[in-house]
Amino acid sequence: MFDFKITSQNARARAGVFTTPHGSLQTPVFAPVGTQATVKTLTPAQLVELGATLVLSNTYHLYLRPGDDLVAELGGLHRFMRWPHPMLTDSGGYQVFSLAQTRQIDDDGVTFKSHIDGSTHRFTPERSIRIQENLGADIIMAFDECSDPNDHEYSKVATERTHRWAERSVRAKRRADQALFGIVQGGINPELRAKSAQFISSLNTPGIAIGGLSVGETKDEMRAMLDVVTPILPEDKPRYLMGVGTPEDLIDGIARGVDIFDCVLPTRLARHHSAFSSEGRLNLMNASFARDPRPIDAECNCYTCRTFTRAYIRHLIVAKELLAGTLLSIHNLRALVRLMEDIRIYISEGTYEDHKASLLDKWENNASKNLNVPLNL
Repeated sequence: MFDFKITSQNARARAGVFTTPHGSLQTPVFAPVGTQATVKTLTPAQLVELGATLVLSNTYHLYLRPGDDLVAELGGLHRFMRWPHPMLTDSGGYQVFSLAQTRQIDDDGVTFKSHIDGSTHRFTPERSIRIQENLGADIIMAFDECSDPNDHEYSKVATERTHRWAERSVRAKRRADQALFGIVQGGINPELRAKSAQFISSLNTPGIAIGGLSVGETKDEMRAMLDVVTPILPEDKPRYLMGVGTPEDLIDGIARGVDIFDCVLPTRLARHHSAFSSEGRLNLMNASFARDPRPIDAECNCYTCRTFTRAYIRHLIVAKELLAGTLLSIHNLRALVRLMEDIRIYISEGTYEDHKASLLDKWENNASKNLNVPLNL
């Protein structure tokens, strides 16, 4: 039911196919985030048109509203949100642990208060798996505790707990049509990361996620941790770098052997009037675009760039029209999906290492231009 095949490789970068009950994923792949069973401002048909093949939804949010039992009653997440393609859910761990002032962690699980109404709830590895089984995504995550990159002692405790919870998650899983990924933690400590990669690999889950990065550490620290982790992970399992989605991070991650990415960045930037482009990140709210007849990016083939001008999109922003968010989300997501398409071609041709520097120069060196929204969102 689940199968991962590497079709080509260039240095550590891999292109492959991950087969799921709802279709095959060409990797490397970027997944738009549909936190509450919707990618903000976009319909499933628009996601298909821009080339998205995998969507992520959030266990914590869907548990609170509308409730995983209701989603199960209505046929599962695929039917509920009308997305018939591969889908991934996280475990809820990151969201729970971000509620630093309202949660209590013990070895059995986490007690927390809802950000919606303050009601008290409890997640354990077993409860997280049951919720994800009700939601019915193709790829589900073991319950984990996110490490703190600035606190080695806490990271050590969290990593050890993550390992115990991963074992419990594996034992709790019942559905054969869902692929459970264990999660590597360890903060920014090389020894902890290596130990975690070895332990999670030993569980023989269908895929492995790398968590606890892009949470405050530097870019160099994140790259260093990937350099530690990915050589340890089994070659025949897909590798998922959680919550990472700037173009330059995708390029660097793929060069280090990562296959799957997700991030809220493209749609959140869109809601802040910002767009990826080959000349740098653009804030379309700027008055300089008021009479600009060009598309956001002349190199882009998305519906927005094929159809509308910068001037029109700025007008929508100033007029507070909802269409602005839709058009910018289409463009930003298509930019990352297109980047993945190009990289898969380069890997298949054996030229990714040759193109990597120019790709980084295009995306990284221009990233600070017109940038009014922080990268770590």
